[in-house]
Amino acid sequence: QMQLVQSGGGLVQAGESLRLSCAASGGLFYRYDMAWFRQPPGKEREFVAAIIWMGGSTSYADSVSGRFTISRDNAKNMGYLQMNDLKPEDTAVYYCAAGNSGTTSDDSMYNTWGQGTQVTVSS
Repeated sequence: QMQLVQSGGGLVQAGESLRLSCAASGGLFYRYDMAWFRQPPGKEREFVAAIIWMGGSTSYADSVSGRFTISRDNAKNMGYLQMNDLKPEDTAVYYCAAGNSGTTSDDSMYNTWGQGTQVTVSS
C-alpha cells in the first residue's frame, strides 16, 4: 500500500516562502491524483490545492490562488507545494493526500494521507 511522507515545514515570517514535499513509496504514485489540505489551529481541515495524475490540471482554493503552486514529479514519486508570500493566516498543519477523483476539494475522496507538517507564519 502506498505511503506518503512529508517534509519541509517550519517557521517563517510573513512574506517569505516555503516548499513542502511529499514523497510516495510502496505504490504507483503516477496513477494517483494528489492534493494538499491544511488544518489551521482550532479549525477544520480545508482544501488547498490539487493536481491530476499526469500533472496537466490543477485546482486551488481562492485563499491561496496566485501565491501557492502545486506540482509533481512522477519520475521521482514526489509531490510539492510551493508557498510564496506567506501570511499569518496560512499557519496550519499541512497534509498531502492521494486519490483517484481528479482535483476534487472533498477530502473524503482521498484515501492515502501524509503525516502532516506544521507551517507557522509570524507577522
